[in-house]
Amino acid sequence: MPKMTGAQVMADMLKGYDVSHVFLVPAVLRTTMVELEKRTEIKRLHVHSEKTAAYMADGYARATGKPGVCMAQVIGALNLAAGLRDAHLAHSPVIAMTGGRDPSTKFRGVYQEVDDVPAFEPVTKFNATVDNVERFPDMVRQAFRVATSGTPGPVHLQFRGNEGQVDAEEADMEVLCEEMFAHVTPFRAEPAEDSVRAALAALEAADRPVIVAGGGVRASGAAAELVSLAERLNIPVATSLNAKDVIPGFHPLSVGVVGTYSRESANRIVNEADLVCFIGTTAGGMTTHFWQVPPIGVPAIQIDLEPEIIGRNYPLKAAVQGDAKVTLARMLSLTNAESASRRTGWVERAGSVVGEWRSTYAELLESDAVPTRPERICKELTDHLPDDAIVVADTGHGGMWMGGMYDMRTPNQSYMRSAGHLGWAFPAALGAKCGAPDRPVFSFTGDAGFWYHIGEVETAARWGINTVTLVNNNSSGNQSKRGFDRVYGGEQTEEALRLWHFTDVNFAKIAEDMGAVGIRVEKPSDLPGALQQAFEANRPVIIDVTTDIDALAPLAVT
Repeated sequence: MPKMTGAQVMADMLKGYDVSHVFLVPAVLRTTMVELEKRTEIKRLHVHSEKTAAYMADGYARATGKPGVCMAQVIGALNLAAGLRDAHLAHSPVIAMTGGRDPSTKFRGVYQEVDDVPAFEPVTKFNATVDNVERFPDMVRQAFRVATSGTPGPVHLQFRGNEGQVDAEEADMEVLCEEMFAHVTPFRAEPAEDSVRAALAALEAADRPVIVAGGGVRASGAAAELVSLAERLNIPVATSLNAKDVIPGFHPLSVGVVGTYSRESANRIVNEADLVCFIGTTAGGMTTHFWQVPPIGVPAIQIDLEPEIIGRNYPLKAAVQGDAKVTLARMLSLTNAESASRRTGWVERAGSVVGEWRSTYAELLESDAVPTRPERICKELTDHLPDDAIVVADTGHGGMWMGGMYDMRTPNQSYMRSAGHLGWAFPAALGAKCGAPDRPVFSFTGDAGFWYHIGEVETAARWGINTVTLVNNNSSGNQSKRGFDRVYGGEQTEEALRLWHFTDVNFAKIAEDMGAVGIRVEKPSDLPGALQQAFEANRPVIIDVTTDIDALAPLAVT
């Protein structure tokens, strides 16, 4: 075997696993940075915070299906761990690399020394230290193997030395990459035949079944199979936020996003169903609005890759352990669709409920009010985002507006959402654009979310990451309004308002100063033109839309 430095092995392995970008806050693995520069296929992006590095790697991973790689030195490792929480919650394959303590100086008060390994334990599938350079080949392989296998998720490797200086050492090593683990999913678990038949029999016997599709459908690339099965059996489809893009919003069987950040029509149809088929979802609190949609006890089926998920939250009539794409394809091959005609009335009922929702919100979706209503923003995004756009949405009100009011128009549009971190959307969109440079990438956030990582406008301008970001700017974090109204008995004090009111800022001007394009929109009729200008700019664009501070997203219907 040839004598190589750890840095040479790392650089060759990242190239072998088809990594195109590394997101980092220096100083970490400095010798590796030199080797990466020699391998021009891999870009090293210095960003402005460790959480940003994690979010960009997460967006890259969700957009490509390939592991996103982020790095930080030992003093920033805890921030990187905090940023991995969103990837952990969303089951996104992110590989974090950090510097760590040197055994020869432990417990002697070395500058910046902290044991960060425990902080990564709750948010990773694999959390390990690399103390000897000889371990670079097998530990990097294991990181990719774990991140992409089964239910994907984050991995952490801590390298000896506060900056991971172990990468400068030499040993006799061989670079070996397992290409099957460069992308999800490397294995597709085949379901047991009898379990597939039992689930299909239950679906075919039901008069008012509904499918609730989750992020596992998206990760498996099973959208086409899902829609084909729903069409063949004539079954309405609701989705979790993570699976919003597995069926277009205007498909006749689509009832919308179900749960807490949802569309009323989805919750109503799921609660009218006589059988709920969960596919690729944990049926957790957000998707079921804390197990009220549907209520526990409703007849249910669950199809999932992970055995421990199946039946955790709902008693089941049938259970299937297997990859979503493989399982749905098998179900398609086994059904003769004779039961479909029996559900004509049920599908008409679902369409009627969706129609009622559209009629109820038509006035707000088309409102010309100034300041602009967020519903109108969502309507314009539905109508004017590119047919192949990657759409990235923040959490909080951003997640509620986009989850409930925005429609995916074509199967070629993709949707990614924050699994819990406010401010995630903007940097995640930058990562998505790095992974998918030929696709338009759009992010939706509020001013409260945008403030978190506003410094990355400079990153986008410096690296030419040409995303379009729309800021729903009501100079507040007004999702807090309901909660403070409640605790103050309906009328808040001036001091209370200071807890969620912000300074009125023009983000378009700030964007211009940072080297991006800034567009200020103060009338809803100007939105289509602003979007067209933004996507034609071929530069990073911030669209600052002034909106109504009193506009509150609808609460979940149970």
